Amino acid sequence: MTNPLPTPIPNPQPRTNHQQPATNNQSPTPNRSTGPRTAAGKQRSSQNAITHGLTSRSPVLATEDPAAYQQHCRQFLDEYRPATPTETQLTQELADTAWRLNRVPALEAALLDRAANPPTEQAAIGFDIVDAHRALATLGMHSQRLSRQFQKSLDQLRDIQAERRLQQERDLKRAAALLELYKHKGLSYDPAQDGFVFSKDEIEAFSQRLMRLNQSRHIEHVLFHMQPPIQREAARAANASSEPQP
Repeated sequence: MTNPLPTPIPNPQPRTNHQQPATNNQSPTPNRSTGPRTAAGKQRSSQNAITHGLTSRSPVLATEDPAAYQQHCRQFLDEYRPATPTETQLTQELADTAWRLNRVPALEAALLDRAANPPTEQAAIGFDIVDAHRALATLGMHSQRLSRQFQKSLDQLRDIQAERRLQQERDLKRAAALLELYKHKGLSYDPAQDGFVFSKDEIEAFSQRLMRLNQSRHIEHVLFHMQPPIQREAARAANASSEPQP
């Protein structure tokens, strides 16, 4: 008895991209870290993120004194006296950056002390002087970044304030000139009619200050830069005697 012909098996169709197993799209890329997986590793990672607080959204840590931070900010506001929202924002950035920078030395000292004086043998194994130096290098990078950020904000604030004060002085000089013109004509002057935001008393005080400065420059020239008549005559005679005779 002859064997029956086998049933032909159809050729399998090639899979398209969307027909690939779902596990291929969800599997992690080889050699790429997916972060800590164990509970202990996740705990250590979360502690690393909040230990120094140099990149946290809030400048004040839970272990720091909010009242000391507020006093720190008031010192910056008193020094730079911001007059616009932009100046206030830059001043606050300076205060926050300086607060973080001031934290770095204490963090460095704590790292070295932790490595040099571990409370237990297990702590000495978990964090030694090599780990301390790695952490110090990280703190150094954060410190340099914060220093650059502080200097950038400071330069911006100084430029903005210098331009504002220069423009304010220009406007005050124009307003003072108009005030003196109206006084000369015996008329009352309202600064608002010319678009000035200064009060009349402010303009009057600035005008009087300019007059005093002009008078002081004249006195300074007469007393300290102009030669007395006798000295002028002696100098002329000396110059005349030194000239060659024809």
